[in-house]
Amino acid sequence: MFAALLDRLPKTATAPFCPSEVRGAVAVPDGLPTWKRMLRVAGPGLLVSVGYMDPGNWATDIEAGARYGTSLLFVVVLSSLAAIVLQTLSMRLGLVTGKDLARMSRERFGPRTVKVQWLLAELAIIACDIAEVLGSALAFKLLLDVPLWGGVLLTALDTIIVLGLKGKGFRQLEAIILGLISTVGICFLVQLILAPPDAADVARGLIPSLDALKQGNALYLAIGILGATIMPHNLYLHSSIVQTRLTPADEPGKRAAIRLSTIDTVVSLLLALLINAAILILAASAFHRSGLTEVAGIEEAHQLLAPVTGGALAGVLFAIALFASAQSSTFTGTIAGQVILEGFLNLKIPCWQRRLITRGLAIVPALIGVLTLGEHSVGKLLVLTQVVLSAQLPFAIWPLLRFTDDAFEANMSSTIGVDFRVKTVHVGGKTSKLTIWDTAGQERFRTLTSSYYRGCHGIILVFDVNERETFEHLQQWLEELELYTTNQHAAKLLVGNKVDLKAREVSTEEATAFARKQAMMYIETSAKTTQGIRQSFEE
Repeated sequence: MFAALLDRLPKTATAPFCPSEVRGAVAVPDGLPTWKRMLRVAGPGLLVSVGYMDPGNWATDIEAGARYGTSLLFVVVLSSLAAIVLQTLSMRLGLVTGKDLARMSRERFGPRTVKVQWLLAELAIIACDIAEVLGSALAFKLLLDVPLWGGVLLTALDTIIVLGLKGKGFRQLEAIILGLISTVGICFLVQLILAPPDAADVARGLIPSLDALKQGNALYLAIGILGATIMPHNLYLHSSIVQTRLTPADEPGKRAAIRLSTIDTVVSLLLALLINAAILILAASAFHRSGLTEVAGIEEAHQLLAPVTGGALAGVLFAIALFASAQSSTFTGTIAGQVILEGFLNLKIPCWQRRLITRGLAIVPALIGVLTLGEHSVGKLLVLTQVVLSAQLPFAIWPLLRFTDDAFEANMSSTIGVDFRVKTVHVGGKTSKLTIWDTAGQERFRTLTSSYYRGCHGIILVFDVNERETFEHLQQWLEELELYTTNQHAAKLLVGNKVDLKAREVSTEEATAFARKQAMMYIETSAKTTQGIRQSFEE
């Protein structure tokens, strides 16, 4: 029976959680009115915003608000603004290149670096999932009076939800997320009405202050807020899910897509900022102002809300919002896991397997923590997971900044693709098979794509004899090759192309002298007349 059940489970990655299966799933025709195109583009920003209001955020915001009032509110605001900038860069990377951040890393870095990046990204997802497990378990306890360890085990059942959504459209998933986020937002709005904040305190908390970070463990909490707000795996996620929109591939089409997606990103993350700030402000107005500064966990906050606000409604809404927050993070965590598997390792597995593996790796440490440290340790464990997330940030941010800083000349008509060919040549009675990476077009970027040059046996550098600027840039490319090429004995050939034209700016003598100085062979060719082409390959 069990074997028959396994046979009925999906064997391949499916929509809506597999990035490659939903790419271009939502058409955004160019002829639609702007507001209709905006509605079609909206969605990816909403999915990303989920990570900015998950149970990890709750833990850091509640403890910060209860202990220090609104004095750390500026950390939430600044972290959210930084997140908006980074997510916008991630979105632009996906739309412009048609690739996600993980795949870009696989193509640009060496195998060892890629594996380290993949491992760190997986650790970030697991750390985030631990927070979701603890948050969901606590919601089960608050709503159903289930023991916390039992709630932890119950979270494994969310794999059934993933299976239930198999084959559904990506817009349906976005609609579910919208419903869950709306639930969280409405719950906190009502709670703030029941426990109104002091406007003057809120205004003071928006002013950055180094003195505020010197209070007790305020700096540790600030780091936790940073990790809870700017989540590493969200950068991988966003660069992938923006590709679910099918937009015109020409430059005006891409620019329009970037403009609309930027609005989607900014509005969604400002919504997440408001919810994040509402959690901290609620803790400040309900607990700190009442002298309950030792509230350091979500469960304590729930227990004290009813007495402070004078009614049970606030506590119930608090628990419902917590469950909605944790469940929405489950969906985005599954997609992010598939993104990094496909991107870094070029590996696809069924979504239910991905969910089961990630959730299993999260349940074990969560269960150990709850059983050994006690049920009241949830708050501390949640803050710890967010500090771990902040430690992973540089390993996602640096590649993102590196790739989005790849500036290129707009007036160059060459492509930015990389062609791969295997060519057989016959020289001196011998047959040789050449594996050729044609990186023509990469010259538009400031630097070379390093992974194409590691271990190569031969390098052909081509310049235009009629444009001195291309000749003067040769030294830069040679320095890049020296940096990236692991084979120090690789043969180097310098080719002066377009010799059939008469507007020559670099003489044969000058080019030959440069080649000799660099220990390179030099050949002049014309791609138009095929002069010297065969000779260059034979050499």
